[in-house]
Amino acid sequence: MGLFDFVKGIGKKNTAPAEPQAAPATPAEPSAQEVANKLLGLIKSLGLGVEGLSVTYNGTTDLATIKGQVKSQADKEKIVLAVGNVDHVAQVDDQMTVEAPEPESKFYTVKSGDNLSKISKEYYGDPNQYNKIFEANRPLLKNADDIFPGQVLRIPQ
Repeated sequence: MGLFDFVKGIGKKNTAPAEPQAAPATPAEPSAQEVANKLLGLIKSLGLGVEGLSVTYNGTTDLATIKGQVKSQADKEKIVLAVGNVDHVAQVDDQMTVEAPEPESKFYTVKSGDNLSKISKEYYGDPNQYNKIFEANRPLLKNADDIFPGQVLRIPQ
């Protein structure tokens, strides 16, 4: 997939537990290693199987790089979106591979006033297909009203 751009500072605060680190630092801004550890914890909390998972974060460019192998294109896209929709991340470099490649989903950046029904009408011509978008973004979304401006969502074909 490559490099994805996100809006820095609008994403959800990353509250996933960090992977353990040797010497915890507590500066005002989290270190690159702390952010990478939290992103790694976030990905693991999704319950999507990733073999050989590694995450690095460059605090200067706000770039998160993800490596590993996933079973499906959907899992890969969910991981990219989970990481990109975190407030410290402006770009995600997707270096993951997929066991069984399949067509990529479209992506949509939520605007003020949007809801899943409105997005569904735009993409499918039917506002009642919103559940297709909701399911495509689980476990990132807990309920259909849990979207915010600037968030990027998967739109399945």
